[in-house]
Amino acid sequence: MDFNDKHILSIDQFNRSDVDKLFSVADYLEPYALRKKITRVLEGAILGNMFFEPSTRTRISFGAAFNLLGGSVRETTGIESSSMVKGESLVDTAKVLSGYSDVIVMRHPKVNSVKTFSEESRVPVINGGDGTNEHPTQALLDLYTIKKEIAEKEKLIDGLRIALVGDLKFGRAVHSLCKILSLYKKISINLISPKELKLPKEYIKRFKEAGAIVKETENLEKGISEVDIIYMTRVQEERFKNKKDAEKYKGILTLNDAIYTANCEPNTVIMHPLPRDSRKEANELSLDLYKNPNLAIFRQADNGITIRMAIFSLVLDVVDQIENTSREVNWKINRQL
Repeated sequence: MDFNDKHILSIDQFNRSDVDKLFSVADYLEPYALRKKITRVLEGAILGNMFFEPSTRTRISFGAAFNLLGGSVRETTGIESSSMVKGESLVDTAKVLSGYSDVIVMRHPKVNSVKTFSEESRVPVINGGDGTNEHPTQALLDLYTIKKEIAEKEKLIDGLRIALVGDLKFGRAVHSLCKILSLYKKISINLISPKELKLPKEYIKRFKEAGAIVKETENLEKGISEVDIIYMTRVQEERFKNKKDAEKYKGILTLNDAIYTANCEPNTVIMHPLPRDSRKEANELSLDLYKNPNLAIFRQADNGITIRMAIFSLVLDVVDQIENTSREVNWKINRQL
């Protein structure tokens, strides 16, 4: 894929060479993401950060990534704070906002809404999550995290053993991760969920067509016993027609220190796209795992900055110019987790 001036809407746009190219740029940008160096390569450029659904990590990391490349950010948060509440269409919104921005990130509660928006935009649009459909940049940062975490154990993504746990029906981060994992060989996937929240058949079919070994179970202990990665997810209560229906699934699949120690291999990495639901009735990823060195959720979140900087650099075609405005930072902060 030629990234220059392209919309990033779905993992379906990527092949393995595209992923490798993105990860190479991310590795190059890591000193900038960690604030060891500064670049102003996007000075004067404007990001339109259009979030019509709640977000913490995705919205702020996209904005921070653009700022770290020297650009400015303008935001809309929530439909109620935009003219959509007055009846303005996605088409009109796209026409207007693309005149104000050089690139747009959009999150919206409706499936395929970002694609509709992109078709009328005059600048590249990046999907920050569209309903239950996809979250492509989350999948990219998740895979980047997996690559880095297992590399320390001298393993590759080919041959990965992974358990996907929780709400696999409504979780768009899981759906995009399934798509990108299907690009790799000899993958083993344990799908752990209540039967009502199983992974949609289309993703299982994709895995099997790629030669992956797929197992489904409702038993957490059995499903996490021989894997390299545990990918926990929360119950997506906002996707249920009746939120009371979501309550009965909370707390069914909880990973805590005792369960981890009793069932997992010593170096099994724990991931979660966040937010995790830390309320007592849910608590799918227990706070007693905080000191476990294999808990990668905050390293995973940090990688979101690096990957999104790489995406902006490729889409706006400035990778070769980054070094031109590079310098050391003036401040020192220890960001070690």
